[in-house]
Amino acid sequence: MATLDPGGALDPGRPLTDISGNLRRRKRVDRLMRGSSTAAAVLAVAILAIVIGTVVGHGASQISLSFLTKDPAVGLGATGGGIADAIVGSGLIVAVATAMAVPLGVLIAIYQTEFATPRTRRPIRLALDLLNGMPSIVIAVFVFGLLVEGHQETGFAASFALAIIMVPLIARTTSEMLLLVPAELRDASYALGISRWRTVIGIVLPSALGGTLTGVVLAVARAAGETAPVLLLCGIFNNSTSVDVFGTALPNIPVMIFTDSETGLPADQARAWGAALVLVAFILVGNLAARTLLARQRRRILSR
Repeated sequence: MATLDPGGALDPGRPLTDISGNLRRRKRVDRLMRGSSTAAAVLAVAILAIVIGTVVGHGASQISLSFLTKDPAVGLGATGGGIADAIVGSGLIVAVATAMAVPLGVLIAIYQTEFATPRTRRPIRLALDLLNGMPSIVIAVFVFGLLVEGHQETGFAASFALAIIMVPLIARTTSEMLLLVPAELRDASYALGISRWRTVIGIVLPSALGGTLTGVVLAVARAAGETAPVLLLCGIFNNSTSVDVFGTALPNIPVMIFTDSETGLPADQARAWGAALVLVAFILVGNLAARTLLARQRRRILSR
């Protein structure tokens, strides 16, 4: 490539790299930043692999049909047993939280993208971001003062706290998917005389249904792994399967992992590793499924 010589004349034979040392310095900085970024990515993957490998190595030997279908051993000095009660309890707590969070999160997303003015849209987005970044222990303390203080711990209190954690994630994901729906669909509906609400409910929302489900799956995966809310709001329970979400504290996997790992008994610690493997497997599968659904939904909307 032709360049200018120091005198300002065009020198076709002078290579670009001879202009000055600035280009060579930029190339060195570029290689350094590329290497740093690659190293950081490899480090993140390595940490995840180490964590998963450790959990699998300690917990795989505990996984069996009886481990997943039996309650923990009960009695003086009893150890071992399964985690069926914790699986059922965690499932009920997360299910109730999902039932509360999904309608609220979707309605927030609809208002934010379809009805709010720019002046009101920005504060809503800021509030969702702040709520999404709020430590779960702060939410747990708030719910404790609201529902537990002066009363007993219940599965519903834990579900209420998890619903607060899930709402911003569902709302933000649904909002992003609603924004991807082509404006032509809305315009065509309005041209046919269809009202705005019917357009949103009958055309826009179904078009973003895959993204909404993706946000729900991601929120469920996050809620299932939260420890602080269930530890503070649903941490005192009997080791038996129960479905009374509103009346008693329910056994759950995060609290079982915490309590069993602190006993010092090898059988209980082994059960904690097995429960940790079950929880990690659920979260990983949920996140992978959600991201697959989200990528497919984005391609489907953008291809229209």
